[in-house]
Amino acid sequence: MTRQIAAEAIGSFFLFAAVVGSGIMAETLSGGNVGIALLANALATGAILFVLIAMLGPVSGAHFNPAVTLVMALGRRIAPRAAALYVAAQLAGGILGVWAAHLMFDLPLLQFSEKARTGSGQWAGEFVATFGLILTILGTVRHRPDWVAPSVALYITAAYWFTSSTSFANPAIAVARSLSDSFAGIAPADVPAFVTAQLGGAVAAWMYGRWLFAGEAAA
Repeated sequence: MTRQIAAEAIGSFFLFAAVVGSGIMAETLSGGNVGIALLANALATGAILFVLIAMLGPVSGAHFNPAVTLVMALGRRIAPRAAALYVAAQLAGGILGVWAAHLMFDLPLLQFSEKARTGSGQWAGEFVATFGLILTILGTVRHRPDWVAPSVALYITAAYWFTSSTSFANPAIAVARSLSDSFAGIAPADVPAFVTAQLGGAVAAWMYGRWLFAGEAAA
């Protein structure tokens, strides 16, 4: 369990550092072109997800996301106590990753985002993004377990572009990104609605996945 918690913490550290750090770099180098900045941010996030899942999946399952941990707990693939420790490790490691990004780019370590991300469109985007992510995980774990890393990485890269919210799809990263007044930030006041939409999407995907894959489980 110690190694599993450590894997979740270090994985979240590098994932969140990549999301925020690549956002800072992209915004700096894009010359004000938001589309180019978002593309760079999406590609960096997808790339690091592939690496981290491939590297740490055999250790902890490579959740790095309380929504994923919740679904695994609902499916009894992880005990409630272990799930709570996973979420704590994801939050702690992720926040340290955000601070590391600030340190690398010579920004104030402690800050709060002023970027508003709110409204029904954004909340719907987070519901859809998380629903799709969980369904991707459930489906590939069942059908093509060797493809979990590329499938999740490609899904998130795509979801950056087809969802209105740019696909946070992760309650821990929503909290951590509220602590960065950068390209990837979200105002702290907007986090609760994002987290609610994410958890709703995760539970809906778990329920739908149970039905969708029920015949194959029986077979």
